This record gives sequence, C-alpha cells and structure tokens, in this order.
Amino acid sequence: MSRKQKRSAARHTAAKKLTEHLRLSPDSGHITLFNQRMLLMHGFSLSELRKEIIERLGMTTARSVFTRLGYQQGIEDYNRVRALYGDDPYLNVTLGPALRGLEGYVVSDAMEIHIDQEKGEFYGDFTWLNSWEARSHIDQFESSAVSACWMNVGYASAYATGIFGKPVLARETECIAMGHSHCRAIMKPLDEWEDTFEDLAFFQVEDFVDPPITNRSGTQKSKTHIPFTPPVEDKELVGASAAFNSVIYLLKRVAQTETTVLFLGESGVGKERFSRALHAIGPRSQQPFISINCAAIPDNLIESELFGVEKGAFTGATASRPGRFERANGGTLFLDEIGSLPFHAQGKLLRVLQEREIERIGGTETKHIDVRVVTATNEDLRQAVKEGSFRADLYYRLNVFPVRIPPLRDRRDDIPLLLNVFVARFTQRSNKSIRGITQQALDALWHYDWPGNVRELENFIERAVILANDNEPIDIHHLFTSEELPDLRIQPLQQDKPNSEQPIEGADNTNELVNKLLDQGETFADIEQAIIDAALIRHNGKVTAAAKQLGIGRGKMQYRMARNKQSDS
Repeated sequence: MSRKQKRSAARHTAAKKLTEHLRLSPDSGHITLFNQRMLLMHGFSLSELRKEIIERLGMTTARSVFTRLGYQQGIEDYNRVRALYGDDPYLNVTLGPALRGLEGYVVSDAMEIHIDQEKGEFYGDFTWLNSWEARSHIDQFESSAVSACWMNVGYASAYATGIFGKPVLARETECIAMGHSHCRAIMKPLDEWEDTFEDLAFFQVEDFVDPPITNRSGTQKSKTHIPFTPPVEDKELVGASAAFNSVIYLLKRVAQTETTVLFLGESGVGKERFSRALHAIGPRSQQPFISINCAAIPDNLIESELFGVEKGAFTGATASRPGRFERANGGTLFLDEIGSLPFHAQGKLLRVLQEREIERIGGTETKHIDVRVVTATNEDLRQAVKEGSFRADLYYRLNVFPVRIPPLRDRRDDIPLLLNVFVARFTQRSNKSIRGITQQALDALWHYDWPGNVRELENFIERAVILANDNEPIDIHHLFTSEELPDLRIQPLQQDKPNSEQPIEGADNTNELVNKLLDQGETFADIEQAIIDAALIRHNGKVTAAAKQLGIGRGKMQYRMARNKQSDS
C-alpha cells in the first residue's frame, strides 16, 4: 500500500469512527454529533453572509471574525474528541481533520506530522482539499491576494493548541483562492513563527480598538484609534474563548464613554487587569490610573485614603496629603472589593459620584475632581442591599454597566494561551529553559476546577518553573502539591497497611471484597495495580478503552500506570 493510500485509509477509518456519534432525527428537528446539536446549513447562504461581512466591515475585520469562529469550533471539537477518546495526541490529530471533513468544511491530507510534547516539538503539514471557504471566496470575488481559508486556520490552530498544551499557529501557505493548485497549511508552535502580528489578530488581545478600515479595493483608509499594548505584567490578558471575547466586546463598547463600570467575578479572575485594560483603551489613557482595595484599608482610615486629609485633622495627621480621588484626577480610580466599603463611607462616596466634589478630612475647601470610577467585587451586591449592608442608592449608581468576568473553569479554552504567557515570564525571570509539558500535567490542568482562577494558574506555573529541571518539561508533580491532588481525583499512594480489624463501610459485595483484600495484607498500590491490569487485559491492552471502563481519562490512566511502575522499580 502506497503512502497516499495509507493516508486515505487512515482518513476513512477516522471518519467511520466519528460517524458512529452522528445522529439524525428529522421528526424532532435535531442533528447531533457527540450529543451536541448541529445545524445542516445551506453553503450558499453562509457564503453570501461571508461576502456581506467582507463588503461591510472590510477584509481584515472579516478575517478576524471568521478565524475566531473557526477557533471556537476547533476548541469545542477537541474537547469532545478528547473526552471520548482520551489524550493520545496522534489519535486526536487524526480525528480532528476527519471531524472537520465530516462537518463539510474541508478534507485534510496529512503530509507530515511530528509531535513530542515533552520536548516542546510540534509540526504538521496538511494539504487541504475541497475547501468550502476557498471555493466560496473564488465564487464571490474570483481571486484573492491573501489566503481565504480563515475558519479552517482558526479551527486547526485551536485544535492543535488543545493537543499540544501551548499555542500552535496554523498558517495557510498556499490557497486556491490565490491561484495555487491546492490549499496547504503548516502548523508550528507560535514562538517558532516570525511576523505573527496579522495571524494573531484573532488569537491574542494586542489591540482592543478597531484596526484601520479596509475598503473593497483592499487599500486602507486612515482612522484615528488608540492602540493598546499591555504592559509586561498584563500580558496574561489573553484569550480566544467565547467567554473571554464577550468581556472584550463589552470593554470596547464602554471604553470611550465616561460611564461607571462595575466588574463582577470571583477572586483571581483578573478584575484589576481588565480595569487597567479599560483605562488603557479609553480617552484617559495618558492620565493616572489609581487603584485601592477597599477590603485592605481599616474602616477608620478608608475616608482619609479616598478623600485625603488635612494636617491636624486627627491624631497622627502630621501633614496634609491628597486622597486617591485627587491623585486620580483626570484619569481613572479603581475601587476593588467595593462591597467591603464601610457603610459610613458609602454615603460620602455616593455624594462624590453625584457632585464631582470632595473635601479632605478636617478641611473646609471643596475641590472639584474629574475622575472616571471603575469598581469591582466578588460579592453579590444586590443581596447585600437586601441585607442592609450596602446602600441601595450607591448600588444603582455603580451598577450602570456591569461586566461579569467568567471564572477560569468556564474559559478552559484559554488555559494553553495563559500557560504559554506564564511559562515565558517565569523562565525569563529564573533564566531557565522549559522544553514543554507532559501529557499528565496538561491533563491535570484541563481537569482542575481552578477555585483561585487565573491567579492560581499563575502561581502553579511559577512553582512548576522553579521545581522543573532546566531543559526538561513541566510534569504533574511540579504543578500540584499533595493538598491539591485530591481535587484532581488522583489519590496519593498509601504505603502503610491499614488495620484489617477496621471494616470499611459500603455495599455488601464491595465491603466483602475489600475487607478480604485487606485481610490478605494487600496495599493500596497492589489493589490499584490489580484493577488496572484486569482492565487492560479485558480490553486487549488498549489504554483508552481500559481507562473509559474505569471512569478516568487516558492521561490519568497513563499517570497511574507510570507511578505504579516507578514504585515497583
């Protein structure tokens, strides 16, 4: 069998495997794939929509829109495939293109694939056949100066990023819309590409505001806009998930106004960083950004911190000093944990918001201030109003434009992007080189519940970079402490034999079996290994099938197998 025939056979096998999960129910109007509802659309109508978006918004914006759409589809498909078939990278890199073909977008012929996660190596060379996007572009515009398979590029980038655990960029190097004989895409880690600014317009927030408008002829018309380049410490404000981009959309809408913004979300989601981004893309960007954590200031000092104090106003006030409002004059004042503001200070804050005037503590002079107020809380302020701990009139004054920032567990698609940012930051600080991340570690990051959100992920990566050896990959024991492992449902080995006289409660049959094993002196490791061996034998050595029966992911299965092997050696 020739190499081409082998590739064709592999595509056919993968497509057959995926087709088993496709369900058509005309009576109920449902088409489902992996229990997710799908839509059978008219290709020509989507083509007309694509044309209209290009003509109305310009080629650059249209490309961004469709690439992001493809990215979201790619991450969702990867998560579905991974949940069903486990974490085998070579299996998943076969199933992804096959799934895209099943969905009708393009047939992918893998010319070359190389993946070594622990060494940080990823390379894919694909020929794209029968691309709907390329054919649609030709039908609408005849030819193009740029590649046209935007959704496919976004899809491939997202799917490969999910497999590899760090950003992978797919770039279409040949396209039939440009006059080539076929479409071709190369996939490599993001840091191995050069000149990625245009590619990353969909992948990472580098500029919140609209790019110059492109007219139908392809030339750019000038447009005044304020570029946003985050400072180094804010580089983790990245994402490509739908949840993340919903927040970015709201920020772009409200940035140019003077409206008070209330950020809502759990601790660690990055409320202050989003507020800095809001300031950076607004008309006050060249003016001060001042922040204060209301929960960190004692109740008796909060008013002087906010409004300033005159010399002699109280014991210890040996000099006059401005408060945060004065220091933020002309710019933005960020009040974090606003729900912790003591009740006596809430009324004075309300007055300042209404009158735009302040008086220092102990002073008589009224000072006019021009400040945009942005607040944040992880509390339910509406409930606080009902309980009487927060003023209703202040709540309604602050709740003009609420923006809820999703927790990290609701935007897991962004973990590889954030992981890449944090690894780059801490390796630079420690002057180390990290080669990649193991499959077990990546699997753990995907499954962890992230109660501390982005801040917790940042801490995990800082710890991992410190513990990992130079030029070696990050592994699971670099990331998680023993206290954190139970959240992953990975139980530590118990080396000591428990007392056989202490029966274990449970169902009768389980209780009898377990106590019999304990009476025989079996350890936790012995029992676990026996169960793993039995499952592997039952499924002819197929790790994915054995893991599925045991109710764990393939990555966890491999981790347990490797751990028990090390214990035996």
